[in-house]
Amino acid sequence: MTDQFQLDAFGEALLLLAAAARVDRLDTAHWRAVETLVESIEKRWREPDAGIWEIDDRRWAHSRLTCAAGLRRISEVAPPRQGSQCQRLADLLVADTNSDCLHRDGRWQRAPDDPRIDAALLIPSIRGAIPATDPRSVATVAAVRTDLGRHGFVYRFQSGEQPLGEAEGAFLLCGFLMALADHQQGNNLAAVRWFERNRTACGPPGLCTEEFDIGQRQLRGNLPQVFVHALLFEAAHRLTDGYGPCVGTGTG
Repeated sequence: MTDQFQLDAFGEALLLLAAAARVDRLDTAHWRAVETLVESIEKRWREPDAGIWEIDDRRWAHSRLTCAAGLRRISEVAPPRQGSQCQRLADLLVADTNSDCLHRDGRWQRAPDDPRIDAALLIPSIRGAIPATDPRSVATVAAVRTDLGRHGFVYRFQSGEQPLGEAEGAFLLCGFLMALADHQQGNNLAAVRWFERNRTACGPPGLCTEEFDIGQRQLRGNLPQVFVHALLFEAAHRLTDGYGPCVGTGTG
């Protein structure tokens, strides 16, 4: 695992640093980290990587678009010259991904050689790589809902020729991503339904695993799964908009 390269991690780190900058929590060392991350993206974005799911190395659409999202967010809080550089690089990554990972149906596809839909492709619009109202975002959300959604849960992708649910369980983090995506597009009732359904898939202490077997109603995978809980908390926070006092703003 020490040789594994995940390009999207650079984008996620920029998103975190941008969030910290918005509450005035970045010092000189942090801005040096921003510079290093931007330079790393600029140097390595053309390389195949393991992607969010840590599988075979390909030029994953999600990885490039997550970097674009991080670059856009940090550009909003960076000095003008650095901000312009980040926006140009983000535009380049989106254009490149559009050239080889835009499916004929108008949605994003996993990789240039893999036309399948992937729930991870919800993340770029949630994080701001492109607007939620962009036709590519709308088509991607619709495809995930139709192709990967079952009984209020979401699978990460179709595994070969096997029916959904045979190769692995539904991924709870994908269900919370659907809640965030639908909320962002104004589908508030649908967002709450996704959230409540996935929130209940936990053990007695209220802890969630990575996967959930819908048929047998069994928890599977790592327990607890931090990524799942992070998205659960974020979805709970954001879904208060429109259903009570607004307790937070922003999209990153």
